[in-house]
Amino acid sequence: MGTNPRSKGERQHKHTDFSAKVEELNEDDMFGLISILDHPALLLILDSVQDPHNLGACLRTAAGAGVDAVVAPRDRAVGVTDTVRRIASGGAENVPFIRVTNLARTLDQLKEEGIWIVGTTDKAVKSLYEIDLKGPIAIVMGAEGEGVRRLTQEKCDFLARIPMKGKVDCLNVSVATGVCLFEAVRQRKQG
Repeated sequence: MGTNPRSKGERQHKHTDFSAKVEELNEDDMFGLISILDHPALLLILDSVQDPHNLGACLRTAAGAGVDAVVAPRDRAVGVTDTVRRIASGGAENVPFIRVTNLARTLDQLKEEGIWIVGTTDKAVKSLYEIDLKGPIAIVMGAEGEGVRRLTQEKCDFLARIPMKGKVDCLNVSVATGVCLFEAVRQRKQG
């Protein structure tokens, strides 16, 4: 078993540098980061995502889409672990990850900074493709199963759904994150 690259302890994703420090930032760090951007902010808000594989996939997608920061609550949500870092394949080291004490308050503060909040829910009337994602925005994705919490939805400026054409009702949070972020990328490139 010692020569098998899949042996426990020997398997490591080639894009993840576990010697690099990953720092979880706070609200103050986030607003400092936003204040120095030279382009419209693109933030990803993860409302209570608890699965480390989903967080890792979201961080990887966020890094690929050029997201300025990923924001998550401190409670009832996974933080950056070795599993998250492995799944993120470099995303955890390259996108600021911000943990906030009160997500609803943070959304209000982001609005005061001129950032529009776009929440996702399969119950929304408008399609994601009908929402203008070119300006400073934060896209809110919900937890596995539960989705975006009621209070978080109430704080959103817009609610959007991903149009589903097949026989399933919704997508996994990490897949839905990719769809939403790259729609923003597409719109910004055309705009």
